[in-house]
Amino acid sequence: MVALTQPSHTALSELVTPALLLDSAVLERNCDAMAQRAARHGVALRPHLKTSKSADVARLATRGHSGAITVSTVAEADYFARHGFDDLTYAVGISAGKIEALHRIQRVHGARLTLLADRVEAVRAAAARARALGARFRLLVEIDTGGGRGGVAPGDDALLAIAGEAQRSGSLTLAGVLTHAGHSYHANGLAAIRDIAEAERAGAVQAAERLRAAGFAVEVVSVGATPTAVCAQRLDGVTEMRPGVYTFFDLDQAARGICGIEDIALSVLATVIGHNPRSRRVLIDAGGLALSKDESAAEFRDGLGFGLVCHAGNTRPLPGLCVAELHQEHGLIACEDEGAGGTATGANEALQAMFDALPIGSRVRILPHHACMTAAPYDRYHVVRGTGTQVHAVWGKASGWHAAEHGA
Repeated sequence: MVALTQPSHTALSELVTPALLLDSAVLERNCDAMAQRAARHGVALRPHLKTSKSADVARLATRGHSGAITVSTVAEADYFARHGFDDLTYAVGISAGKIEALHRIQRVHGARLTLLADRVEAVRAAAARARALGARFRLLVEIDTGGGRGGVAPGDDALLAIAGEAQRSGSLTLAGVLTHAGHSYHANGLAAIRDIAEAERAGAVQAAERLRAAGFAVEVVSVGATPTAVCAQRLDGVTEMRPGVYTFFDLDQAARGICGIEDIALSVLATVIGHNPRSRRVLIDAGGLALSKDESAAEFRDGLGFGLVCHAGNTRPLPGLCVAELHQEHGLIACEDEGAGGTATGANEALQAMFDALPIGSRVRILPHHACMTAAPYDRYHVVRGTGTQVHAVWGKASGWHAAEHGA
């Protein structure tokens, strides 16, 4: 694992590619804007760190408040606890097989972990395993407010049954409710996202009110998705929000107006390794593993391919260029208007212009569709600041699904 915040004075031209670049100036601006948004709504911000998996990013995303964060894997919980974050919501439905590792994280690192469940059977199994270990955890009931992935409907009787099971368990303490409007990622237009944000809020509050009416204490009413966090017009009754991808943003968010291209902090640095006049492509050394094959923004905008292409020194997309094809370790850049004018001469001129703009050996930055998926395989960020070709720091990150061995 890469140590935190290693100073660097490396030029982009010296990096081994593909490499993950992070613009700290844009990152800081994104973090500050979301913190201000949460403050205006009067709710706590518990950022979801599954996007960055980085303690350095987490410190920027939580500066000025409690340091409470959200994670999605045992590996992330372990990593962040080892780096001083001691209030973590593990926002994936719990399975009993993970209780022992999570108990060790609490015991060794002094962290407080809050778990998530949406079935009585899952609560019963997790509670039994926790009792056997002498462990205690807080628990949130997952509420489905339209995403259709996990959770119980706000009006479902299962809500009260899950809460009752937790209360009787002796090893779990009911903390409240949590929902995630993941379906907002498929909503086109800010008005549609605002409607989903209100349904997310109302559903979580309804569930909390039902629990309170039945005599359960509800401390936490948690909502969270970047689109709804940006578009929500009211969050009364909510105690916290958990957006995540806002730290980096990406083409998927930009395609729907949640952010601008200038707000995308993450990119992949690649090297031009070939020109192929037969296929009319420029080859780069970043393929499906380096960029991911996520095309989520294509649901809302054409011409994005598997990512937009920029020169190495900035994140301004080059007109008409995108990564059109991906193989495991190869990306193929094409020019969408290479046939301009409808003639062979025009097409050949466009092809030559692309080859001239991207000579073999040059470096390019690729803006990704989905920052979370693109960042996940890498073990470090090469941190840049604004335009320029100099790396000023290297930041480590978590990866995988499992906690480090004890003492590691």
